[in-house]
Amino acid sequence: MKLFLMFIGMCLFVSCTSAQTFVADSTLLDGSWTPMQQEIGGKALPAAAFEKEKLVISDSSYTFSAESVDKGTLYYKNGQMDIYGKDGINNGKHFTAIYKLDSNHLKICYNLSGNSYPATFTTIQKPTLFLSVFTKDK
Repeated sequence: MKLFLMFIGMCLFVSCTSAQTFVADSTLLDGSWTPMQQEIGGKALPAAAFEKEKLVISDSSYTFSAESVDKGTLYYKNGQMDIYGKDGINNGKHFTAIYKLDSNHLKICYNLSGNSYPATFTTIQKPTLFLSVFTKDK
Protein backbone atom coordinates (compact mmCIF):
# COMPACT_ATOMS: atom_id res chain seq x y z
CA MET A 1 0.00 0.00 0.00
CA LYS A 2 2.83 2.38 0.89
CA LEU A 3 4.49 1.73 -2.48
CA PHE A 4 1.20 2.40 -4.29
CA LEU A 5 0.74 5.74 -2.45
CA MET A 6 4.33 6.72 -3.28
CA PHE A 7 3.65 5.91 -6.96
CA ILE A 8 0.46 8.02 -6.97
CA GLY A 9 2.35 10.87 -5.25
CA MET A 10 5.11 10.74 -7.87
CA CYS A 11 2.54 10.75 -10.70
CA LEU A 12 0.83 13.79 -9.20
CA PHE A 13 4.16 15.57 -8.76
CA VAL A 14 5.19 14.88 -12.37
CA SER A 15 1.76 15.95 -13.65
CA CYS A 16 1.78 19.18 -11.67
CA THR A 17 5.33 20.15 -12.58
CA SER A 18 5.03 19.29 -16.26
CA ALA A 19 1.83 21.32 -16.57
CA GLN A 20 3.72 24.38 -15.43
CA THR A 21 6.89 24.07 -17.51
CA PHE A 22 5.63 26.23 -20.39
CA VAL A 23 5.33 29.67 -18.84
CA ALA A 24 6.35 33.12 -20.01
CA ASP A 25 10.07 33.90 -19.74
CA SER A 26 9.41 36.80 -17.39
CA THR A 27 9.67 40.02 -19.38
CA LEU A 28 12.10 38.95 -22.10
CA LEU A 29 9.95 40.22 -24.97
CA ASP A 30 8.18 43.07 -23.18
CA GLY A 31 7.80 46.23 -25.22
CA SER A 32 6.35 47.69 -28.36
CA TRP A 33 7.37 46.06 -31.66
CA THR A 34 6.99 47.32 -35.24
CA PRO A 35 7.12 44.89 -38.18
CA MET A 36 9.94 45.43 -40.72
CA GLN A 37 9.31 42.40 -42.90
CA GLN A 38 6.50 39.87 -43.37
CA GLU A 39 5.90 36.87 -45.60
CA ILE A 40 3.40 34.06 -45.95
CA GLY A 41 3.83 30.88 -47.94
CA GLY A 42 7.23 32.11 -49.17
CA LYS A 43 5.85 35.36 -50.59
CA ALA A 44 6.99 38.68 -49.14
CA LEU A 45 4.27 41.16 -48.28
CA PRO A 46 4.70 44.78 -49.39
CA ALA A 47 5.63 47.25 -46.61
CA ALA A 48 2.32 49.06 -47.14
CA ALA A 49 0.52 45.91 -45.94
CA PHE A 50 1.99 46.16 -42.43
CA GLU A 51 3.11 49.77 -42.04
CA LYS A 52 0.41 50.56 -39.45
CA GLU A 53 0.77 47.35 -37.44
CA LYS A 54 2.08 47.22 -33.88
CA LEU A 55 2.69 44.36 -31.44
CA VAL A 56 2.81 45.18 -27.73
CA ILE A 57 3.89 42.49 -25.27
CA SER A 58 3.58 42.87 -21.51
CA ASP A 59 4.49 39.78 -19.49
CA SER A 60 2.11 37.12 -20.86
CA SER A 61 -0.37 39.50 -22.51
CA TYR A 62 -0.23 40.80 -26.05
CA THR A 63 -2.06 43.42 -28.08
CA PHE A 64 -1.74 43.42 -31.84
CA SER A 65 -3.03 46.47 -33.70
CA ALA A 66 -3.68 46.33 -37.44
CA GLU A 67 -7.01 46.89 -39.21
CA SER A 68 -8.52 45.86 -35.88
CA VAL A 69 -7.14 45.08 -32.43
CA ASP A 70 -6.43 41.57 -31.16
CA LYS A 71 -5.65 40.83 -27.53
CA GLY A 72 -4.75 37.64 -25.79
CA THR A 73 -2.32 35.57 -23.83
CA LEU A 74 1.17 34.65 -24.94
CA TYR A 75 3.35 31.93 -23.45
CA TYR A 76 6.90 31.51 -24.64
CA LYS A 77 9.95 29.56 -23.68
CA ASN A 78 12.99 28.06 -25.36
CA GLY A 79 12.17 29.50 -28.77
CA GLN A 80 8.54 28.34 -28.86
CA MET A 81 5.29 30.28 -28.40
CA ASP A 82 1.67 29.49 -27.72
CA ILE A 83 -0.68 32.34 -28.57
CA TYR A 84 -4.29 32.36 -27.39
CA GLY A 85 -6.64 34.97 -28.82
CA LYS A 86 -9.03 36.36 -26.17
CA ASP A 87 -10.49 39.49 -27.77
CA GLY A 88 -10.80 40.49 -31.42
CA ILE A 89 -10.85 38.60 -34.69
CA ASN A 90 -8.74 35.74 -33.27
CA ASN A 91 -10.90 35.24 -30.17
CA GLY A 92 -10.84 31.57 -29.20
CA LYS A 93 -8.01 30.66 -31.57
CA HIS A 94 -4.69 29.06 -30.64
CA PHE A 95 -1.59 29.64 -32.74
CA THR A 96 1.81 28.04 -32.32
CA ALA A 97 5.04 29.75 -33.30
CA ILE A 98 8.79 29.80 -32.96
CA TYR A 99 10.71 32.96 -32.13
CA LYS A 100 14.24 34.31 -32.08
CA LEU A 101 15.36 37.46 -30.30
CA ASP A 102 18.54 39.19 -31.50
CA SER A 103 19.22 42.49 -29.78
CA ASN A 104 16.31 44.73 -30.82
CA HIS A 105 14.96 42.38 -33.51
CA LEU A 106 12.30 39.75 -32.92
CA LYS A 107 11.59 37.12 -35.55
CA ILE A 108 8.37 35.10 -35.18
CA CYS A 109 7.24 32.31 -37.48
CA TYR A 110 3.58 31.48 -36.81
CA ASN A 111 1.78 28.28 -37.74
CA LEU A 112 -1.69 29.64 -38.45
CA SER A 113 -3.21 26.16 -38.23
CA GLY A 114 -1.87 25.87 -34.65
CA ASN A 115 -1.34 22.12 -34.90
CA SER A 116 2.47 22.12 -34.47
CA TYR A 117 5.43 24.43 -34.08
CA PRO A 118 7.23 25.43 -37.27
CA ALA A 119 10.56 23.64 -37.63
CA THR A 120 12.34 26.62 -39.20
CA PHE A 121 11.78 30.27 -40.08
CA THR A 122 11.18 29.33 -43.74
CA THR A 123 7.67 29.72 -45.18
CA ILE A 124 8.41 28.60 -48.75
CA GLN A 125 5.76 26.10 -49.91
CA LYS A 126 4.13 26.23 -46.48
CA PRO A 127 0.88 28.23 -46.87
CA THR A 128 -0.03 28.06 -43.16
CA LEU A 129 3.25 29.62 -42.01
CA PHE A 130 3.50 33.37 -41.52
CA LEU A 131 6.81 35.08 -40.76
CA SER A 132 7.13 38.52 -39.22
CA VAL A 133 10.36 40.31 -38.30
CA PHE A 134 9.95 43.11 -35.78
CA THR A 135 12.15 45.87 -34.46
CA LYS A 136 11.72 47.13 -30.89
CA ASP A 137 10.44 50.66 -30.53
CA LYS A 138 12.57 53.02 -28.47
